[in-house]
Amino acid sequence: MKIAILSRDGSLYSCKRLREAALSRGHEVDIIDPLSCYMNINPAAPTVHYRGRQLDKYQAAIPRIGSAITFYGTAVLRQFEMIGSFPLNESLAITRARDKLRSMQLLAREGIDLPTTGFAHSPDDTADLIALVGGAPLVVKLVEGTQGIGVVLAETRQAAESVIDAFRGLNAHILVQEYIQEAQGRDVRCLVIGKRVVAAIERQAKAGDFRSNLHRGGTARNVTLTAAEKVIAVKAVQTLGLDIAGVDILRSKRGPLVMEVNASPGLEGVETTTGKDIAGMMIDYIEQHAKPGFCLKSGG
Repeated sequence: MKIAILSRDGSLYSCKRLREAALSRGHEVDIIDPLSCYMNINPAAPTVHYRGRQLDKYQAAIPRIGSAITFYGTAVLRQFEMIGSFPLNESLAITRARDKLRSMQLLAREGIDLPTTGFAHSPDDTADLIALVGGAPLVVKLVEGTQGIGVVLAETRQAAESVIDAFRGLNAHILVQEYIQEAQGRDVRCLVIGKRVVAAIERQAKAGDFRSNLHRGGTARNVTLTAAEKVIAVKAVQTLGLDIAGVDILRSKRGPLVMEVNASPGLEGVETTTGKDIAGMMIDYIEQHAKPGFCLKSGG
């Protein structure tokens, strides 16, 4: 089958591994920069054009769309969906997951445990907003932030007020979240494909930091999940309508808490730590589900 990998940089580890895994199974693979695509939105014959030519039909599309191009990237993916390509994560599900506030509201509605989280716009709400999440220490997050960027730990009330007011001064949307102290800078990244957790690692923040992101110097090791952690990870992915995702879980005194659902999880940390062929599993999933005449699950 013909598979399109939608990515701005084919040299990234995840793109290279997905390409290798697809080629090893006899598929034809093209890496396509979404920003170089343009579209004919014709109800009778929708098309995708790329660098001066109309693209042939691809049986499947793997979106590796960075957060900076979510709007246009998901528009391109929608066009691939319109011409019959099976998406490994639908465009609508990706936009749900990328909107931190929306995704947390959807998860909470389904009864999925989360850190207590507040969201507000007016600076007059700062004191009550801090109290809402249990006071300092607390975490302040930019809604648009990724990979630990725009995430600040405020250890005192005064520091929390200063950070919140500073972010609001930038007209930025922010979330205020309780700090799970017992996690001690650790979280668990669960890699979910379909209805199964296929791999998991525990990430530890570097000394002096509380953000466990590997891009920010965190380390990773193998971890054994509890039954409750597996259930909550799969439920979170299904709630957002995703096929594949990385679910970040904090181990708290009251049980596992979902911190974030990543619709485009990096493969390097998980594959290197666990030794598992995650890219191959993703291609296997496409082979099982990219059938002629498939229907989108999410609509819209």
